[in-house]
Amino acid sequence: MTQQRILIIDDDPDIVTTVKANLELDGFTVLSATDGALGLAAVHANAPDLVLLDLGLPDIDGIKVCQTLRRDSEVPVIMLSARDTVADKLLGLECGADDYLVKPFNALELSARIRTVLRRIRRSETATAQRNGNIILDYRSHEATIQGRQARLTRTEFSLLELFVAHPGETLTRDFIQSQNWGDSKLYSHSRAVDVHVQRLRKKIEESPQVPRFILTVAGVGYRFEPNP
Repeated sequence: MTQQRILIIDDDPDIVTTVKANLELDGFTVLSATDGALGLAAVHANAPDLVLLDLGLPDIDGIKVCQTLRRDSEVPVIMLSARDTVADKLLGLECGADDYLVKPFNALELSARIRTVLRRIRRSETATAQRNGNIILDYRSHEATIQGRQARLTRTEFSLLELFVAHPGETLTRDFIQSQNWGDSKLYSHSRAVDVHVQRLRKKIEESPQVPRFILTVAGVGYRFEPNP
């Protein structure tokens, strides 16, 4: 079995050395880049399975790097940062990151987060397509077709929509959404993190995200998916 490749984009040599050593012990192939420009080039040249992205890079900050990646790549991104406020974490998610880990972090926790993201990807690749009402999910292209309109989704957005499609008409609590898509990630104990991902998904599948028809808010509880609005 081919080893999965992790790209670390971080200018701190101590962190790179430590993370690289631990992930290699876990069976990953690890690449590294010391700034945003080199990191973007490494993504295109090496097609890693996952990117660990430092928020405070010396040339292009991690937010802009992630936004650039999201314009033409679905590679999952875990943001690494010493900034630990809720606002910082939500900003990282809003730019397209799949997860956010605060420095200093435990090597076992980082490995667990990586495996959770990669496991979610493998799960979505075991099928080819699924249809529910007006929405068709294509597992090969990670595209959703909504009433004839195509929406290209990130892996996290696709996984979230897949969860909704599997539970039509049911009210899903934020805790349930978090447990199904992100496991025990401490970041998602704050419900706004789930809300950010839902908002991003709505922008791609709803004609009017401010007045959603497919993913409805259930006040004080969570969300309900209506496949035939």
